[in-house]
Amino acid sequence: MRLLHCSDLHIGKRVNGFSMLEDQRHILAQILAVAVREAADAILIAGDIYDKTIPSAEAVELFDWFLTRLTEQGKPVFFLSGNHDSPERLDYASRILQNQQVYIAGSYHGTALTHTLSDEYGPVHVHLVPFLKPGIVNGALQTHCESYQEAMEEVLRELPVRPDERNILVAHQFITAGGVSPEQSDSELISLGGVDQIDVSVFDGFDYVALGHIHGPQRIGRDTVRYSGSPLKYSFSECRHQKSVCLVELREKGIVSVRLIPMHPLRDMRKIRGRLEELLSEEVAALADRNDYLHVTLTDEDTILDAIGKLRRVYPNVMQLEFENKRSQDSEEYGFFTQEAVEERSMDSLFSEFYQNQNNRPMDEAQKQFLEQCIRQIGEVER
Repeated sequence: MRLLHCSDLHIGKRVNGFSMLEDQRHILAQILAVAVREAADAILIAGDIYDKTIPSAEAVELFDWFLTRLTEQGKPVFFLSGNHDSPERLDYASRILQNQQVYIAGSYHGTALTHTLSDEYGPVHVHLVPFLKPGIVNGALQTHCESYQEAMEEVLRELPVRPDERNILVAHQFITAGGVSPEQSDSELISLGGVDQIDVSVFDGFDYVALGHIHGPQRIGRDTVRYSGSPLKYSFSECRHQKSVCLVELREKGIVSVRLIPMHPLRDMRKIRGRLEELLSEEVAALADRNDYLHVTLTDEDTILDAIGKLRRVYPNVMQLEFENKRSQDSEEYGFFTQEAVEERSMDSLFSEFYQNQNNRPMDEAQKQFLEQCIRQIGEVER
């Protein structure tokens, strides 16, 4: 049996003010093509379907398109709510959709959704555990869990896992391996204080664990516990990621193989650095797709008016712009003066240093004399 594992679609997401819907439609079409080409028997989507709990109409329409195309291929689809999703909204019409082989785990009420598939080696039990917090589990099971670890242990204890048969778990949580955290990026909610950590050992009874929540594809503890990662880059900290989906092949009990299938975005996300004149040259612009989403670092020492406007005439999707030159370095080195430090400095010395930082050169004698005259006039007015 072949299962296609993906997660963290974040449909409707905006990155630095740019809508990602066109890019998401492109990558969802790719996932659909992979499912058909690789003859996947089912699709597992491990949470964060949408980027917001109340997704836009356009985001809902796009996911509807994706689900419809998958069901037209006769492929069962399993998905659950992540921390970005509204469980109740995902649950809408879920019982009706089961008739179309679409299995949804939005809200948790004490029983995780389990559905059984089968192939020539026997049954495969797919268990769906949506994003959970201890409070949700305590309310549903009347327990007194204080940690995410305890909550997950209680939930798994309730699952109808048959040790002699194949069991798949789909979940959306922060999983560690012996205290080692997964690699994270800026586009994720960062764990605070480790309270949401769950050790991978709780999943020892499962043949494969399809995880969502972390955007970089990676194994956790063993090859068969995996974050598929997001299929698109959602921050510049992900520039070096090779986005992919996981094709999981199950044979007889205990025989599992995983292959990562690369995703190719409509527009890549990358960083470029240099002087404005260099970056605008045809030679440099032709090195990669100029329509990519860019973080640009300019190293020019001179002040540039409308730098981002000039850049966007060549690179239309510049998302972020920063400067790296002597002025920016001096600003980082010296920082802001405290009130006490300002009070101890003379007005002319403060202004002289400000002028130096802004123009990368000291004031000439005529400018110094003009400054002294202005300061005297201000002093006379105050008296």
